Amino acid sequence: MALRLLQLVPDGATVCGLESGDRDGAIAELIDRLVMCRAVPAGDRDDVLERVLERERKFSTGFGLGVAVPHVKHAGIRRICAAIGLSRDGVDFQSRDSMPVRSIVLLISPEDRPDEHLHAMEALFKQLRKETFRRSLASAENESAVRSLLAEADGDGYVG
Repeated sequence: MALRLLQLVPDGATVCGLESGDRDGAIAELIDRLVMCRAVPAGDRDDVLERVLERERKFSTGFGLGVAVPHVKHAGIRRICAAIGLSRDGVDFQSRDSMPVRSIVLLISPEDRPDEHLHAMEALFKQLRKETFRRSLASAENESAVRSLLAEADGDGYVG
């Protein structure tokens, strides 16, 4: 069965106007959304945040083109999940192209299922490589627009 992007992102796990203008704060906002959606146990929030930030300090997940995909595997996570954050002003992720990041997709996976993590990353990057998808994601006005975009991508409607 193919991985569906829409299944990765729980209802309520999209922030179309990130409040934080810095990388660490933006990641914290997205983790807080996943806690609110009960995709990340509240007791694991701080550890998940520290693990994601530790990974960012070693190597930025800002791959360029206005997109970052911070990700981590964690023992407290039972089901793979993602949160999406959009920033109108952009966030400095120390991306390869030095451009601000406007779209952040935070992926958190169970530690004991690395294949599932890899499949999710492949599915995300398949869409994020497409200019049309990136542009539509960055300009989404609300969660409904993001979810529609993900549903269209799941049907591979974006040929970009």
